[in-house]
Amino acid sequence: MGKLNVLDHPLIQHKLSILRDKNTSVKEFRELVGEIAALMCFEATRDLPTEEVEVETPVARAKVRRLAGKKMAVVPILRAGLGMVDGILQLIPGAKVGHIGLYRDPETLEPVEYYCKLPKDISEREIIVIDPMLATGGSASAAIDFIKQHGGRHIRLMCIIGAPEGAEKVLRDHSDVDIYVAAMDEKLNEHGYIVPGLGDAGDRIFGTK
Repeated sequence: MGKLNVLDHPLIQHKLSILRDKNTSVKEFRELVGEIAALMCFEATRDLPTEEVEVETPVARAKVRRLAGKKMAVVPILRAGLGMVDGILQLIPGAKVGHIGLYRDPETLEPVEYYCKLPKDISEREIIVIDPMLATGGSASAAIDFIKQHGGRHIRLMCIIGAPEGAEKVLRDHSDVDIYVAAMDEKLNEHGYIVPGLGDAGDRIFGTK
């Protein structure tokens, strides 16, 4: 059963406080998104399976633990999710990176896939879907749908800030997916922005506001 995990580590919360500030520069904002993603990844992968292996140190042979079983894949939701990729790859450099692009149909308001490129062996990988903001949950839920259609099974969702409405939708649509957020904010406003949030993450990452 999927569950919502709020990662309230002091370092994450400190960096998030700067990220929210409207006066934070594009350069600093972009760097902070990557740093927060790395710190969150550390927590979100805490339950990855390990196995015992033996290595030879300069002194003696030692029994140590290494990751076992499934390999990793990181799938950012375009475009804001791109800002989180490098932070995660610093911790898991061997992970493959897929990409999913979505837009909202102006008439139906439903997410429509315009780009999807995933590793061919996605079904064999532990998958982390990333997007800085979990607002309505529509894009995240659709992205997870697309990954499942391509054979992905072991999926977790990692967002920096979430709204209750978005978390509820994803957990309702995908009861097998765990969600990791650095903060769960109050609500969505009439324009679908998270309150208090941090504005448009994509615009602030890429300087297009």
